[in-house]
Amino acid sequence: MSLEVGVLGYRFMGKAHANAMARLPMFFPDAPEIERSVLVGRDEAALTDAADRLGFDSIATDWTEVVDDVDAFYNLGPNHVHAEPSIAALEAGTPVFCEKPLAPTLEDAETMAEAARDAGSDVPAGCAFNYRFVPAIRYAKRLLEAGELGEIHHVRGRYLQDWLVDPEAPWSWRNDEELAGSGALGDLGAHTVDLLRFLVGDDDLAGEMVGVSGHLQTFVDERPVPDSDESRPVTVDDAYSAQVEFENGAMGTLEASRFATGHKNDHTVEIHGSEGSLRFSLERLNELEVLRTDENRGYETILVTDADDPYVDHWWPPGHVLGWEHTFVHENYEFLSAVESGGEFEPSFEDGLAAQHVLAAIEESDENREWVSLE
Repeated sequence: MSLEVGVLGYRFMGKAHANAMARLPMFFPDAPEIERSVLVGRDEAALTDAADRLGFDSIATDWTEVVDDVDAFYNLGPNHVHAEPSIAALEAGTPVFCEKPLAPTLEDAETMAEAARDAGSDVPAGCAFNYRFVPAIRYAKRLLEAGELGEIHHVRGRYLQDWLVDPEAPWSWRNDEELAGSGALGDLGAHTVDLLRFLVGDDDLAGEMVGVSGHLQTFVDERPVPDSDESRPVTVDDAYSAQVEFENGAMGTLEASRFATGHKNDHTVEIHGSEGSLRFSLERLNELEVLRTDENRGYETILVTDADDPYVDHWWPPGHVLGWEHTFVHENYEFLSAVESGGEFEPSFEDGLAAQHVLAAIEESDENREWVSLE
């Protein structure tokens, strides 16, 4: 029997996930059979057009009519609509997949995580940190779990974009604190925090982040409203940086900007240990650079496209590289498989909440100009 999937949102993330769902039966034959059942939005005309293009059977303009009538509910809307529909779906016993950051505020994220706990472990509640599903990142995690880098000393993560460098770039909901919660911090920093938690968050490695010192900056205070002579204030950060302490004493630096001229989508991670180092950039997502001190040959570039590399056996022959969109296929495969089996999915709402605690601490540190403990 097919799983009926309902999706709220049909723009950027709606396209990414619809594309992933369409590819699943072609490349992951053991994936659950699904129906793209209903697409949810507010504009009926635009929704009808999107449903036709993205392969959905029907549309709905009221999410309350959908959340208890599908087998899985995807909440891909703006941050301020993450909480209410997701909680309603979980209360109806419907598995939920929600975009990141989990919510605009820590309070909302806590409420959502509580709803997921109340729903039970057989109702998956996933948070959309798709970079966990890059094959090179999975390869890196294998190296770390095997102890090949030794004791972790330094952890660095940065996420740089430049789409707001032009002060005339139009205002959007991502520039509004009420709608987004934060700017580069939540939009980009949430990814970095989760990725580092995934890679080194185990007690055997660096462990969780236990303290932060953060700085947020807004460079342009107002932006023009599209198709209007008006402008609106920018009430979120354009960039952030943070110093982080991990449980084992490792030092971390985090950074994100939507003002980094020349960087389109550069998510970079570096991890340095007593016996080796690794570095990864999303702009070269098929590659992982690894240094092992016992070999003393400098960094080796590993092309993560072999059949025995994570997820790659589902795709092309070695050397035929994957792209950004494939991370969504892997993510959907894992989530929908968890829905079918009634099993758990990671990253979960608990992971989303853990990331939100770090983001909130960075904001608190910036506001009070002091170190904030997460313990």
